[in-house]
Amino acid sequence: MDTKNIIAAISLSAAVIILYSLFFAPSPQERKQIYSEKNKTSQNASGDAPSLDQNNETIKISREEAMNEGKRILFENENIKGSISLTGSKIDDLEFKKFKEELNGVKNVILLNPSKVKSGYYVETGWATTNKNIDTPNSKSIWEIQGNSKLTPNTPINLVWLNNQNIKFEKEISIDNQYLFTVKQKITNNSEKKYSFYPYGQIIRNEIPKITNFFILHEGPLGVFDSELVEEDYDDIQEKPFSINAEKGFVGITDKFWITSLIPQENRKFRADFDYKNKFRTNFIETNATEIGANETKSNEIKILLAAKEVRVIDEYAKNLNIEKLDLVIDWGYLYFLTRPMWFALDYFYKLLGNYGLAIIAVTVCIRVALFPLAQLSFKSMSRMKLLQPEMQRIKEANKDDKKKVQMEMMNLYRREKVNPLSGCLPILPMIFIFFALYKVLFVTLDGRHKPFYGYLVDLSERDPTSMFNLFGLINWTPPDFLLIGALPLFFGFTMWLQQKMNPAPPDPVQAKIFMFFPIFLTVILAPFPSGLLLYWVTNNILQMIQQYIVMRQTKIKTV
Repeated sequence: MDTKNIIAAISLSAAVIILYSLFFAPSPQERKQIYSEKNKTSQNASGDAPSLDQNNETIKISREEAMNEGKRILFENENIKGSISLTGSKIDDLEFKKFKEELNGVKNVILLNPSKVKSGYYVETGWATTNKNIDTPNSKSIWEIQGNSKLTPNTPINLVWLNNQNIKFEKEISIDNQYLFTVKQKITNNSEKKYSFYPYGQIIRNEIPKITNFFILHEGPLGVFDSELVEEDYDDIQEKPFSINAEKGFVGITDKFWITSLIPQENRKFRADFDYKNKFRTNFIETNATEIGANETKSNEIKILLAAKEVRVIDEYAKNLNIEKLDLVIDWGYLYFLTRPMWFALDYFYKLLGNYGLAIIAVTVCIRVALFPLAQLSFKSMSRMKLLQPEMQRIKEANKDDKKKVQMEMMNLYRREKVNPLSGCLPILPMIFIFFALYKVLFVTLDGRHKPFYGYLVDLSERDPTSMFNLFGLINWTPPDFLLIGALPLFFGFTMWLQQKMNPAPPDPVQAKIFMFFPIFLTVILAPFPSGLLLYWVTNNILQMIQQYIVMRQTKIKTV
């Protein structure tokens, strides 16, 4: 494949996504209209579920100070640890034990923070009511613990809160050995009256976190409602709240590698709301009231997933909990049919070879094998075109004043030698989608995060950290980002230059000179890309050149 095709493939990779979003994907207005119509239908049958009150306090203290305010219950399993505040029974302290903030660092990734911290991020569950004369526990209520004082997979905890109307609220909180909390809420009505309550859960975030802000990745509120995926950006919620009624699904807030989500009890209709008023809220509330008569007890169950977005773990939860499209919390994108198989291939070879870089190389070899027939046809055509260059030049010189005759002679030459100039473009289309699928997998999944190759390539999800402008670290100077053109991008550029030399030169001298600079241009353009992606391109180019060299040695043409 010549340099022109490579350039076209890279350019079209972006064009496919942009054109899809412009002409085929539903517009935000269309999606809102669909959701609005569904909302109207369900709202009429949903009853009068109350709106959830929001605590808008803006006190900001350090995380350490917040952790020392009030009593807490510790929790821990093999993957996470943290604590639950007895003030409001909030899950507001959680860190991942297996994932570090920085490569080779010691500090764990922290997901949740108490409400008074600037980066507050926490989860609440409870009951709401339309009866203003009934006290229900809120974010400031102090819960009492009964029994176990530490939450583990083998020891659930029980919390109790009693109001002035002699109604007892209880929570049994359990945790599995990965990322799932289960909250079983129970109300015991010890009064002589009948009351109605609505179970709810909400995720509250004080501010927009540091986000990637790249169009191929969604970060912010999301949910699946009756099989429809909804993704809202933070700035969209600041401008206008979102609300929808559904019969099944889940709500959450997604980060690049982490997910916080609430899963309502099965077979219960609910209303979901994304809104902003000093804080971001993603919540749900059941739309059919739970009626509790005198001396009666009723319960409800909410599942809370506070997870690293590990593909197999998310898939397992989706299957075991029967949650449709839970796997979409990982932003596989429109090319799901390619990105998922690409991930499975990388995962298989990573387990087999023990190195993520070797896995990328192995997948590249498999891709080259799959594209072998197309590439073979393309290289044969280009090799024949290269051998025809002297004859083509002779035709142009002999008929330089008659362009029509030049074209006719060229067409006759192509027919006689069975050469199709367009066949060199055949591998472009699959190459576009494969390139983007691999880029997407490397960008959105945890698998490549902090995964080394060999030598200085210690993180294949990040760009090559070296730079030719400080002699790859020999000069004690850190160049700005735009000058970080490392060894791997340079080697990529070198393979592009070699490929260019193996292909027929453009007939136009000016065009030929322009194309001489394309290896440099592509080196600069691809330098910021993840080093894992460049490793794919370098391997792909080397395999292409080997195949092309063999084809060229076998190709012969006799001209008349």
